[in-house]
Amino acid sequence: MDFENALKSYMVYMVEERGIARNTEQSYFSDLSHFVAWLKANQIHLANELRAHHISSYLKDMLKEGRTTATVTRRTVSIRSFCKYLTIQRAIDYNPAIQLESPKADKKTLPLTLQADELNKLLEMPDTSDEMGIRDRAMLELLYATGLRVTELVTLDIAHVRLDMGFLLCLGSGGRERMVPIGSHGTAWVKAYLADARPKLVRTDKPNDSLFLNHLGMRLTRQGFWKVMKKYAVRLGIDITPHTLRHSFATHLLDNGADVRAVQEMLGHVATSTTQLYQTSAKLKIKEVYELNHPRARS
Repeated sequence: MDFENALKSYMVYMVEERGIARNTEQSYFSDLSHFVAWLKANQIHLANELRAHHISSYLKDMLKEGRTTATVTRRTVSIRSFCKYLTIQRAIDYNPAIQLESPKADKKTLPLTLQADELNKLLEMPDTSDEMGIRDRAMLELLYATGLRVTELVTLDIAHVRLDMGFLLCLGSGGRERMVPIGSHGTAWVKAYLADARPKLVRTDKPNDSLFLNHLGMRLTRQGFWKVMKKYAVRLGIDITPHTLRHSFATHLLDNGADVRAVQEMLGHVATSTTQLYQTSAKLKIKEVYELNHPRARS
């Protein structure tokens, strides 16, 4: 079996049998397409020609090209999964990735978290005298109130938001559902958006149930939201991304004593270790407060 057909078959399997999310599908396809292109460039065209040293050489080339350890690690995971599939399908006689080791991870850097004054400036930036500004304020407030990922935000339908009960139903990665509290500020701005802004954005000839709409009356896309966020980031003068609000949500909760497992549930993290990265930030803040204020902490 040649690698192009093997990759097509694998992607069908991952989508139809494993039910992976759209973003995960794109990530696997991008990683493996790059790997397959490298194999072709090195005259390796058939699956049964693949050997462990080919994979190791590819990963070493990625590091030489300046790819981050995180990127190489992700591609290692993708290749492992691909080779396991090829083995199950008997396209290869043995799994050449079975003993493949991931590169040693870089020391994790703490995610950017907005301070209270920076956060307030950001949330108050949209011009709420028109429908687009009300929409933007509602989206920013909701992101900070819930810690949603951008994809989760833009895929919300009106029915997913239960303002009367103060929570929303989110469909996260891997198709896992979770309920997330909205909070009073988030609730207030979503109510304002539904009452005063969304009716002006929706098109009667193309009705849809999407919560957040663009100027054409269609569901706002991830790219559309990134453009919105970039506009406000430039005005704020801080290099932030939509994920910055998610980081701030988690860090501020942990700073104020929230249980890490509760935060993990709200973020939709599978592993507690992922959430504990934010806990590290909270611990560093405690250490800073101690060193600044305890008379025996300073020499």
